[in-house]
Amino acid sequence: MKYCNKCKRTYDDSQERCTKCKNKRPLSEITDENTPVYLISADGFERERIQAALSDNGVPNDSVIREEDVAPEVIKGYSSSWRDILVPYSAYDKAYDICIGIGAIKPEGEVKILDEEPQEEFEEMPPAKRATVKVISAILFIIIAALVIFGTDAITGFIKGLFQ
Repeated sequence: MKYCNKCKRTYDDSQERCTKCKNKRPLSEITDENTPVYLISADGFERERIQAALSDNGVPNDSVIREEDVAPEVIKGYSSSWRDILVPYSAYDKAYDICIGIGAIKPEGEVKILDEEPQEEFEEMPPAKRATVKVISAILFIIIAALVIFGTDAITGFIKGLFQ
């Protein structure tokens, strides 16, 4: 088995160059069972969930920030950067099976789309109905704004009356 020194992805022995990161150096032979290899990329809660499942099952793991996604956490206030999760080569098969078990990786032949939201289907609204909804929404907004203003005025008048 060979792997890329730059991105840590594994390849068959027949492969000569990394197809993912386009590293110009040839792939290296895996000689040490503890060589870190790429398992999956994830961000935020999904990354934490995968790493917790691996750790709970005794698989050592680490994550490294992708070079193209180095956004400072200080500016955003949270870590949204994608990280590559690495595991030792000797534990790769076990880690892969764990990821399939928790649904992070789909079995061969299936494709997992990350962050897929269920798509809502909307029916097209006729123009007359759309205009009616807009008018009613505007009237309701004006009524709510008036209630807030009059309510605030009534409360301040009541408080003023207590001190006179």
